[in-house]
Amino acid sequence: MAKAKAAPTSGGGKAAKKKKWSKGKVKDKAQHAVVLDKPTFDRIFKEAPTWRLISQSILIERLKINGSLARVAIRHLERENLIKRIVHHSGQLVYTRVTAATD
Repeated sequence: MAKAKAAPTSGGGKAAKKKKWSKGKVKDKAQHAVVLDKPTFDRIFKEAPTWRLISQSILIERLKINGSLARVAIRHLERENLIKRIVHHSGQLVYTRVTAATD
């Protein structure tokens, strides 16, 4: 009788195999440029003023540059009157291209 109680059953309970939870997918760290080189600088001033929507995150995504470089580039473009500010928010600045009709 004691031997019958000691034998574990394969049905469930503590003796059952534990569930393996799925491992979350890990996103690779982006290797964006931290120094502005001449080709990237020229590309910013050629392409960015033609986009309809310009923001820090768009510059980061399209040009593969660091966030601080994107902020500096946006400030420089605005100073040169190549882009126009639409929304000024503490977290995100949104700009658009300067059209001929708008002065």
